[in-house]
Amino acid sequence: MKFLLKECYAIEDLLSIMELLRSACPWDREQTHKSIRKNLIEETYEAVEAIDNDDYVLLREELGDLLLQIVFHTQIEKEAGHFDFSEVCDLVCKKLVTRHPHIFAGVKADSAEQVLNNWDEIKKEEKGRVTAAQSLNSVPAVLPALMRAQKVQQRAAKAGFDYPNVEMAMADLQSEVSEVSQALREQNAAAIEEELGDLLFSVVNVARFVGVEAEESLTASSGKFISRFKRVEDLALKKGINMQKASIETLDCLWREAKKAK
Repeated sequence: MKFLLKECYAIEDLLSIMELLRSACPWDREQTHKSIRKNLIEETYEAVEAIDNDDYVLLREELGDLLLQIVFHTQIEKEAGHFDFSEVCDLVCKKLVTRHPHIFAGVKADSAEQVLNNWDEIKKEEKGRVTAAQSLNSVPAVLPALMRAQKVQQRAAKAGFDYPNVEMAMADLQSEVSEVSQALREQNAAAIEEELGDLLFSVVNVARFVGVEAEESLTASSGKFISRFKRVEDLALKKGINMQKASIETLDCLWREAKKAK
């Protein structure tokens, strides 16, 4: 297969390049969906990081890398005779038309909330989901755990299974803290793991009630911890303190000092 070099390439060229690589490159030829699965995840997160950093030059590159993964997986399926890129495009276009009846079918939707409600109802009908349990079970298990928990809770709430207010959600959270404490006192490893999971689930529930994305909130807190830890490390170095040998009281003083520094 010959490929013509150009000054500017389009999507058809990307498809041709991938087809060529799958036939001529030993590494590309050996890959399967599972062997490059992690690449799809990594490229997605790299694109998200570019968005978070408002780096639109990098975003252009990362979106290209993400598109490459889509084309790669599609080429594997084309070779297997299951579908090709045009079918992928056709399906997503049909999905967009069907799920936007306020644009393509004269259905009235005056708010973003109504648009999302219509989308969810149409999706449930398309997927043949009759029960709320089916809707909950369809949330992908491979999602980040906090994100999955929040989506599961949102779908349960739409089915009417929810606390009436955040105060009750907080009471449930406090109850889960007590159950973790009890499991720790009993030194029951299985119970500790289970109760910690319930505690995290309750924390996510409180986040949902107040309109906070738990996944993003924890990501921000992790970043904040890293930043403060660096200040602690700098302070320890400045004061001649060996952090590995310092008492918890000394480390706590350093931490409180680091927190004061903005």
